[in-house]
Amino acid sequence: MEAEECSFVRLLTPEGPEEDGGPEDGGPAASPEPVRQEMERCKERCRALEREHVELQMAKEAIEQRTRELRKEGELLHKNLEQQMCFNRDVEVSCQMDILSAKEEKNRLRQEKQMLKQKLEEARNRVLREDPVMMLPALPEKKMVFKGLVTNKEDMNKLMLTPLIRYPLQGGSALIIFEKAEVAQRIVEMKEHMVELSNGEGLEELDRCRVRVQAAPVDVLLPSVLEIGLTRSSRSIIVSDLPSLGIPEEALLDKLELFFSKTKNGGGEVESREFLDDSGQVVLTFAQDGVAEPLIARGHIQVLLGKGKYDLKISPHVSGGITNLQLQPSRCPRTVLLSGIPDVLGEEPMRDTLEIHFQKASRGGGEVETLAYVPVGRQGVAVFTEDAG
Repeated sequence: MEAEECSFVRLLTPEGPEEDGGPEDGGPAASPEPVRQEMERCKERCRALEREHVELQMAKEAIEQRTRELRKEGELLHKNLEQQMCFNRDVEVSCQMDILSAKEEKNRLRQEKQMLKQKLEEARNRVLREDPVMMLPALPEKKMVFKGLVTNKEDMNKLMLTPLIRYPLQGGSALIIFEKAEVAQRIVEMKEHMVELSNGEGLEELDRCRVRVQAAPVDVLLPSVLEIGLTRSSRSIIVSDLPSLGIPEEALLDKLELFFSKTKNGGGEVESREFLDDSGQVVLTFAQDGVAEPLIARGHIQVLLGKGKYDLKISPHVSGGITNLQLQPSRCPRTVLLSGIPDVLGEEPMRDTLEIHFQKASRGGGEVETLAYVPVGRQGVAVFTEDAG
């Protein structure tokens, strides 16, 4: 090491020829201290270079180690990416298969829907063929007296509805029906009205007292489409032409149930029995299917009631229900709803005050046909019928 260190030492020679001389001559040989100092500096620099070399070597190894780690991470990420891409391809294939399966299911459901539509159409046609009108001879007879007018031929197959609308009225409101629709329209367009509360009783504090009320149109819901479906029961029959035996209804029902519950009479177990309202007819419902139809086909049957036999008529039991009801708003052209009426007068004085105010042409009013007032704290119901005018 000293030999290597010495290789860095550069000795300075004095200018001019070498001469032997002592210290007093001033030559370099007389003082070796600078040489030693130079050698120490070189040694220190050499040690610093060695330390720097070691540090660089360690940094190089760390960089190489980090490089290897990053290469491994890159390979792992590449492998994961390939696996993810493979998984995505599998998912895409699975989704495509699901879409194809859904399309097939959609086509199947469309075909099934078409088949059900055909069956429904066939059922409707069958119902039309078995329309209750075709069963009129088998239906119970009821004596009727004609007291109406002959209608036009084109109206014979129409169902005429007479509206009977119940309109709730809250407290502090009133309904006014004018004789002319244009008066009601004018009152509604004004929206707010100042009504004087002077009722002619000489009360000075009321002479100039006024209340503000709001006017609004009255809209009610009327049926625009009404469909009624008729259903023929498979277990029920109607027994008519019952005699007047002078016995309680329950006793008669017991006798009918006893007769029709016997299989030898063509009956079966009776599940329920009841009288139809105001008809004198009885509805019997059997517990099982297949009992009512043979009895209906017979039409009549001899039944022992009390001490005699009576010929009773057997008819199918047909029930009806609303299958489609569509409503549309309809405005009452001559009616106005007043709201916000305070409780400051009695019911009759307030009604008179309102009618007087809205009859004045100067207030935009006109002839009042009807006025209904509901005081605060109470509720009412207005019934609307068809306007004959």
